[in-house]
Amino acid sequence: MVKIALDEIAIPLLAVGLAEMGDKTQLSILLLSSRTREYFRLLLGVMLAFLLADGIAILVGSWVTDLIPMHLVKIASGLVFILFGFLILKGDRDDNAEESNLSARRAFASGFTMIFLSEWGDKTQIASALFATEYDPKMVFIGVMIALLLLSVMAIFLGKFLSSRIDRRAVRRAGGLLFILIGLSFILSDYAPSVIVNIL
Repeated sequence: MVKIALDEIAIPLLAVGLAEMGDKTQLSILLLSSRTREYFRLLLGVMLAFLLADGIAILVGSWVTDLIPMHLVKIASGLVFILFGFLILKGDRDDNAEESNLSARRAFASGFTMIFLSEWGDKTQIASALFATEYDPKMVFIGVMIALLLLSVMAIFLGKFLSSRIDRRAVRRAGGLLFILIGLSFILSDYAPSVIVNIL
């Protein structure tokens, strides 16, 4: 019985951990952590977003992806990423690097908003919902949240490490451009196949 319970935690933990490693959400956390010293607030915002998005997925199974049309979710997520990208680039023009750091409130809000919007329909959320149909949802929830917590902490520490060793302005420019590219990929993902077909 204990072995079954551990398997129901370990399987989602490993699957989600491997799927999320290097994903856009981890990259977002890394970039946000390079812009703040409020690492704990950022982590709280990120984990609350994961808790809500993946927790809802686990509670209601795959039905969650049918609540809102996915193309609308992708467009909203894309616009938020683009907005964050432009805000990061705008902060790059500030002469005082300290002023461009995220405050405690903004660190929490940025982490929450970025992850909450990008997680809907993401492979992690869908995988969480599918695992919940096969295993005990409580065990799945524990496994998924442990995986996301570990990866988020790693991304925050990596962002902190990079920001102390690489020119902060270069990190901000790269981060801003990357957020804009991620946002554009969200918005264009539904249209790219039809555009390619029309070109051919």
